[in-house]
Amino acid sequence: MAAHNRPLSPHLQIYQWQLTAVMSILHRGTGAVLAIGILPFVYWLMAIAGGEAAYNQAHGLLASPLGLLMLFGWTFALFYHLCNGIRHLMWDAGWGFEIKTVYQTGYAVWIVSLLLTGAVWAIAFWK
Repeated sequence: MAAHNRPLSPHLQIYQWQLTAVMSILHRGTGAVLAIGILPFVYWLMAIAGGEAAYNQAHGLLASPLGLLMLFGWTFALFYHLCNGIRHLMWDAGWGFEIKTVYQTGYAVWIVSLLLTGAVWAIAFWK
């Protein structure tokens, strides 16, 4: 078989990531994070039903720095997945396929997700 000098597909080292690709990957990832994040929620509900000692143990775990970091990440995943899902619904309705609009709505998803996450956590720690 003769060797052909055919062009190869771009490798990750020279491929330039695009906002749409990153957002698509992150949308799938946040869906997985939301599904996995249900487990601590169920644990917390079971601890409530289990009595004061079980609740205090669950509260201590979820209020620890690692627990708060996980809850913060879950909150961002929730709002990102929600906002990007609304964006996808708009696409399903036939709106927003122009490249300029795709990028504008993509940046809007990031900004609104961060603002909503920040607002929830500011309200949670408001004293």
